[in-house]
Amino acid sequence: MTTSTSPARTAVPIVAAVLSMNAGFIGLGAVFDYPKVLARPSAEVLALFRAQETAVVSWFALLALGAALFIPIAILVGRLDDSPRMRWAVRIGIAAGVVQAIGLLRWPLLVPTLADRATHAAENSSATRQFEIANLVLGSTLGETCGYALTAAWTLLVATVLSRNGFPRWFTVSGIAAAVLILTGIAAPWHIPGAQQLNFLGYVLWSLWMLALVGFALRGITPRSRPHQSPRRVAATRIRLSR
Repeated sequence: MTTSTSPARTAVPIVAAVLSMNAGFIGLGAVFDYPKVLARPSAEVLALFRAQETAVVSWFALLALGAALFIPIAILVGRLDDSPRMRWAVRIGIAAGVVQAIGLLRWPLLVPTLADRATHAAENSSATRQFEIANLVLGSTLGETCGYALTAAWTLLVATVLSRNGFPRWFTVSGIAAAVLILTGIAAPWHIPGAQQLNFLGYVLWSLWMLALVGFALRGITPRSRPHQSPRRVAATRIRLSR
C-alpha cells in the first residue's frame, strides 16, 4: 500500500535542493571559475582556492546540502507509487544523494588543509598529489560518474513510473531527456567535446522538471490520465497527491 504524505512536505526539500544546487553552482562559477578551474594545474587550483577560501567553502557546502537533500526527496517521491520500480527508485535516489554529497564535501573538509600545505615548498608536491587523488576518487569517480549515473537512473525511473499515474506526456519526456543529458557528464573526465555543456543543460532541465513535480503536488491533483487508465486508479492517484 502507498504511504501518502502532505504536498508541502514533499515540495519543501525539492525546492530547497533546486535552489541550493543552482545557487551553489552559480556562486562557484563567479568566485572560483568552477568547473573550468579543474582543468588547470593542481598547484594553481589550490592557490586560487586559498585566495577565496571562505567563499569557495561556503558555496561548496551549499552545493553539498542540495545533494544531500536528494535523500529525503527520494523517500518522499517514492510515496507517490508503491510499485517495485518506484521502490528501486528510492534506493537509487538515496545512493545518488550520498555519493554526490561525499564527493562535494571534500572541498570544505579536505581541500583547506591541502591548500595550506601547498603554500610550503617542502609539502607542495605531496599536497598537490593528494589533491589529485581526492579529485579522482571522490570527485570524478564517486561524486561525478556514480552521481550522474544514479541521478539519471532515478529520474528515468520516476518519470516513467509517474507516467502511469496520470502525469502528462511532456513531464515524462522532459524527465527522460534530462536523465539522458545528465548521463553525458560521465564522459566529461575524458574531455569529450560537449559532454560538460550537455550535462549542465541536463541539470537545468532537471531543475525545471523537479519544480514541475512540486507544482503538481501543491495543486493536489494529477493532470489528465492516459486513456488506458481506469477511473478507479486515477482517483486513487489524485487522493495520494492531495493528502
